[in-house]
Amino acid sequence: MDEHREDPAGARGGGLDPRAELSEFLRTRRARLKPQDVGLPDLGRHRRVPGLRREELAQLAGVSVAYYTRLEQGNGRNVSTEVLDAIARALRLSDAEHAHLTHLARPGRRRKRPEPRSRQARPALLQLLDAMETVPAYVVGRRSEILAWNRMATAVFGDWGALPPQERNWARMVFLDPAQRELFVEWDQKACDMVAYLRMDAGQHPDDPALSALVGELSVKSEEFRTLWARHDVKEKSHGVKRLRHPLVGELTLLWESFRPAGEAEQSLVTYFAESGSPSAEALRLLGSWNADAPADGPRAPAARGRDGHGNGPPEAGASGGPSPGSDYLP
Repeated sequence: MDEHREDPAGARGGGLDPRAELSEFLRTRRARLKPQDVGLPDLGRHRRVPGLRREELAQLAGVSVAYYTRLEQGNGRNVSTEVLDAIARALRLSDAEHAHLTHLARPGRRRKRPEPRSRQARPALLQLLDAMETVPAYVVGRRSEILAWNRMATAVFGDWGALPPQERNWARMVFLDPAQRELFVEWDQKACDMVAYLRMDAGQHPDDPALSALVGELSVKSEEFRTLWARHDVKEKSHGVKRLRHPLVGELTLLWESFRPAGEAEQSLVTYFAESGSPSAEALRLLGSWNADAPADGPRAPAARGRDGHGNGPPEAGASGGPSPGSDYLP
């Protein structure tokens, strides 16, 4: 792993180089496997390379060493689906990694999709967000851009509407905003996931100059991002559990689910909820009641924020335990 190369993002001509990406991805996947992991004898402790050798991987995949070597050098133009499947099995790739390998190895065979007509959630999704009155939810697009959100998302994650549009980006916030380290109890895992999502995006859109610019910026400004990016991990956003350290209600344990709306290949709807009867469910109820009267302001995309145009927040501290009006209570 070379963290100090001149171009840490691997950019070329306003995008990412698919051949370099393919080479590094295969090398890092091979390096994480040991012979005993795949049923091969360990012929000694003094191995020149970490993980499997190329010839061992080729043997497992049923291809020649020369053929696999060409592929790992970035030449995947004529590789068949059957060979990619065999290599994916040999490397024990996840479904997301298998899809990423296919995108990198056969970029010319993918149907080129036009750039989305706008970076906005469609009106029906905005209405759905508003209808989810007790559920923190938002729509995220390519490059981890936050496109729309509801009041409960504002109550939990902060006033994204106060940020310039270019800064409404999960990757930028996770790595460049110190407040995110306080918000996410397992910040390290959040950071790993964020980079893996961006890697998946990069495999599907290697010629996206905006994505390349984002990766370049984060690589320069964050050593942690640069290190994680060099690992070439990929992941699809799906579901899980997040623990948050909220400045008003303390620790929250929230389950989250991600959905791809029909007809929206570039966007995901992400929802958070707490187990019924749990302390986190009661905390969400309190946050929702404090935020219920905040009127919508600004354009409808992004969606209404959880505070009004004058910065008014939850009720005044006292018997209710809330902060005073206008205080900067959000993370």
